[in-house]
Amino acid sequence: MDDESPDPNLRGIDLTRIGEGRYKATNGRGGVLPVGSGDDPDFTPVELLLAAIAGCSAIDVDLITRKRADAIAFHVRSVGHKVRDEHGNHLTGLHLAFDVRFPEGEGGDKARGVLTSAIEKSRDRLCTVGRTVQVGAPITYTEAEISPSSPS
Repeated sequence: MDDESPDPNLRGIDLTRIGEGRYKATNGRGGVLPVGSGDDPDFTPVELLLAAIAGCSAIDVDLITRKRADAIAFHVRSVGHKVRDEHGNHLTGLHLAFDVRFPEGEGGDKARGVLTSAIEKSRDRLCTVGRTVQVGAPITYTEAEISPSSPS
């Protein structure tokens, strides 16, 4: 994927098969993340979605609170139930639980004082991943026109 796009808002990754039921996602900065079907230690796509929601909100919350004090412990649990119903396969009951600890003292007190509002701001406005899941976005699927001699 060429992240040198003229659109500064465009985001993307490339996904390449590396084995049976195993893939690698590569971003434009060269980062690689293994993706699997669940029979291996790689993250499944559902786990990646949960991680993306948690990671997005964690970054928001950390940026807001650390202006007052750096957390001494920061943990987020992201869960959801995978179901199959009349809408097909999807997740329900998505939930993030934040366990964030700050040092004693004035800075820690200030950080604790904004923690709840930081979580709410992430949920309601800031976290692109969570907001996209909440408000929905259409996804288009196409078959790329690749010549048979193109490298895979």
